[in-house]
Amino acid sequence: MNIYRIPLQLFSGILFASCVSGVSNNNSSVQNSIYPQHTLTETLSDSIKSVTSHFPGETGVAVIIDNSDTVTVNNECKYAMMSVFKLHQAIALCHDLEQKGVSIDSIINIERKSLDAETWSPMLKDHKEEEFRMSIKELMRYTLIHSDNNASNLMFDRLTGLSETNRFIATIIPRNSFNISVSESDMKADHARSYDNKTSPSGAAMLINRLFTDSIISAHNQEFLQKTLQQCQTGSDRISAPLIGKNDIKVAHKTGSGYINDKNQLIAHNDVAFIALPNGKHYAISVFVKDFPGNEQQASAVIAEISKIVYTVVTEYYIKQKSNCQ
Repeated sequence: MNIYRIPLQLFSGILFASCVSGVSNNNSSVQNSIYPQHTLTETLSDSIKSVTSHFPGETGVAVIIDNSDTVTVNNECKYAMMSVFKLHQAIALCHDLEQKGVSIDSIINIERKSLDAETWSPMLKDHKEEEFRMSIKELMRYTLIHSDNNASNLMFDRLTGLSETNRFIATIIPRNSFNISVSESDMKADHARSYDNKTSPSGAAMLINRLFTDSIISAHNQEFLQKTLQQCQTGSDRISAPLIGKNDIKVAHKTGSGYINDKNQLIAHNDVAFIALPNGKHYAISVFVKDFPGNEQQASAVIAEISKIVYTVVTEYYIKQKSNCQ
């Protein structure tokens, strides 16, 4: 399907007029569903499905609430990660350096000629010199905050490789929930290989959840990754969009954006996040959009709507729970 053939009414009608599952004040679906006979997971599952079932392409979602309640929709391990894998890469790199007794503050020399001038790389724009020095920590900041492709390729090539990354992440989340076998440079050379780096929504949500709630690498490096993910500057129109401006909510996330495949579909448009609420509760959420016959703005709108629904259902559940206890 050509992206220009998708009627805009589909998006405006479903996302904004009807609001699907009752996030707006005029909608009663979410409000009416949070009764004692409905569990939090049932309400979330029904609300998310009412969004995903109306859109072309495939949308997979996972939500983990306070390390216990888990909801998944379309949870197969088939979604192209794109730059979401940079989260996995950073975690595995930290572990590998720790095993070798190497600090993330260690400095490496970089030659401009070894980098790709035709890929997404804020790092390359910031450093015009032919040779420059940078800490490993700063390289990770470029990959997690700006999703820099050159920094990611360099870390795979010179520090911790693809197979080592794949192997370590399998000690944190189920082996059958993900695969990492290609780099950004591999995907640029052959866009079809983007599908080789794949995940299930639950695998991605589980990984970021464990990063914030468990001990998976050294406390120093884990805290660094947590703080860095809170500074992510990509995809502000996705999971974080409906949360902007809300008091005392902390959002840490990593996005992934795909190429266009030979069917004129967006290969992937993704976001995975850890949300800390002001009441001390938290949840991890991942949304993966696959083979989407629309543009990035429309795919982001789907992700933002799902995020809005999850936030509304979870917070209203806790408000009702608190009220029932008084």
